[in-house]
Amino acid sequence: MQSPLSKQQTSIFKYNRDWRVWWRLTRPHTLTAAFIPVSIGTALAFHETNIHISLFVAMLVASLFIQAATNMFNEYYDYKRGLDSAESVGIGGAIVRDGIPPKTVLLLAISFFAAAMLIGAYICMNSSWWLAVIGIICMAAGYFYTGGPLPIAYTPFGELAAGFFMGLVIILISFFIQTGDVTIVPVVVSIPIAILVGAILLANNIRDLDSDQKHGRKTLAILVGRTNAIRILAGMFIISFTWMIGLVALHVVSPWTMLVFLSVPKAFVATKGFIGKTKPIEMMPAMKATAQTNTQFGFWLVIGILISHWL
Repeated sequence: MQSPLSKQQTSIFKYNRDWRVWWRLTRPHTLTAAFIPVSIGTALAFHETNIHISLFVAMLVASLFIQAATNMFNEYYDYKRGLDSAESVGIGGAIVRDGIPPKTVLLLAISFFAAAMLIGAYICMNSSWWLAVIGIICMAAGYFYTGGPLPIAYTPFGELAAGFFMGLVIILISFFIQTGDVTIVPVVVSIPIAILVGAILLANNIRDLDSDQKHGRKTLAILVGRTNAIRILAGMFIISFTWMIGLVALHVVSPWTMLVFLSVPKAFVATKGFIGKTKPIEMMPAMKATAQTNTQFGFWLVIGILISHWL
């Protein structure tokens, strides 16, 4: 018979070998919320100057580290507060399903933050040390989203915080480190991206509405109710696409950026997928479609910006 210690050693060895456990912990479907803003800010900077590839890669990796660390803090603190169970949907499940020690998840999150800070130092050395202050604020927002005495995720401001930091701020930093300046163009172009990043959080909160309410959260979805939350989600999609029409009409961006409308079908699928659904598992396709809308919108926006530069 295998001893408990041997079983534990075998279990740890299995986790070390099975990279999928650690990959799921990063919640990869959310990582585009870091990748897309960096790409957009850099593509806009391409109109102003030659791009420093090393700074682009550094900004991209640092943003991915911060996003992944935020997800790990989420996993850790939701577990500590009793929100997650083996049946929970939409989580990495490293703690409640795969048996990874909570402290390991916490230490990994801190390590990712430390790596992001080291990369951030390189970025500051080649741009401005004022970015160190902004970077620390961004990491603090990532930690306090689910950590601290009053987590942002427990309030109606989760969507606003996510959209501001993962949309507006990252785009502006990505633009600034390439050009040394911030103009009105990256500011106004960041608005629909910020809205769509916020939409990912809103979709998540619609899915988890019943569970969040049971555990005392006061998210936007809980405050306005499921039906109105779905209407707000649809409104966020509409505003994002309408905003782009306005930017083109005002000659702020090229008509090529209208390629973003190729992502409209995903926005439609996302909205429709929530209607009439109450079980979290039933809403997972809609949640996924919301994240894909942000990804496709951002991808086509980058392509449109680059085409307008080359033509």
